[in-house]
Formats: sequence, C-alpha cells, structure tokens
Amino acid sequence: MKWFAGADHAGYELKDVLVAVLRELGDEVQDLGTNSGDSVDYPDFGTKVGRAVADNAGSYGLLVCGTGIGIAMAAGKVPGIRAATVTNEFTARATRSHNDANVIAMGQRVIGFGVAEAALRAFRDTPFEGGRHERRVRKINTLDPKAEG
Repeated sequence: MKWFAGADHAGYELKDVLVAVLRELGDEVQDLGTNSGDSVDYPDFGTKVGRAVADNAGSYGLLVCGTGIGIAMAAGKVPGIRAATVTNEFTARATRSHNDANVIAMGQRVIGFGVAEAALRAFRDTPFEGGRHERRVRKINTLDPKAEG
C-alpha cells in the first residue's frame, strides 16, 4: 500500500510511530512532515497530504495533530478526499467499510499510542463494503464536483 503522512507540531511524535508501523507492515510511506515540535500550521500539512492522495490513485493518507479534527478538515477540502478523524478501532473500521475514507486522522492529545496503532491497522486492513454504502458515498461525492461517482 502507498501512504502519505503528515502532522503538525502537536502530532509529529505519534505520526512517526505510526509511519514506522506501516513500514514494518511492508507499506510504502512518504512522510511529508513536520518532524519537530516547532510550531507549524496544521492546514498546510492536511492539504499537502490530501493533494498527494488525490494525485495518487489508490493511495491513503495518515494525519495527526493535537485532536485530529483540524487537520482532517483541511484535508477534506481537497477534491476527492474523504478524511475521517478516528478515536479507536471501531471508528477506523467503520469509516473504511461504510464511508470509503482514504485519509485517517488522529489526535495525539486524544488517543493513546497503542489505541492509535490498533486504529491504523483496522483502517488499513478494512475494505470498503460497497452495497448500500455505495449510494451514500456517491451522495458525498456529488458535493465535490471533481470526485468520481
């Protein structure tokens, strides 16, 4: 699997841990920063990851900030991106299987590192169910004129 990862200063430590997990699983990960506690703006990294995912069909995004909320909002403004902030395995699995999310976001100040790893693995390993959910994802995509279906 191909991933693009990004974080702000409040999430770079968790991002680094999760990037290592993905690489251990054999996935290709391009880390788009940030890589320190120096203050940066989360929208810059959310949109950078969103654009990379949108430009690379079949890829996924991993985002971390303090809460996972702002960075997901920024990524979600990129056409074709369905970013979801998750807090556990259940929400990670549900957003893949029901919403066909292509970007997972987490908050380092909200979620423990062990729970974050379990959520990432659930997101990674859960396919989109299609079926009744396909209609709903298409409705989401109609709000984005550049998204498919």
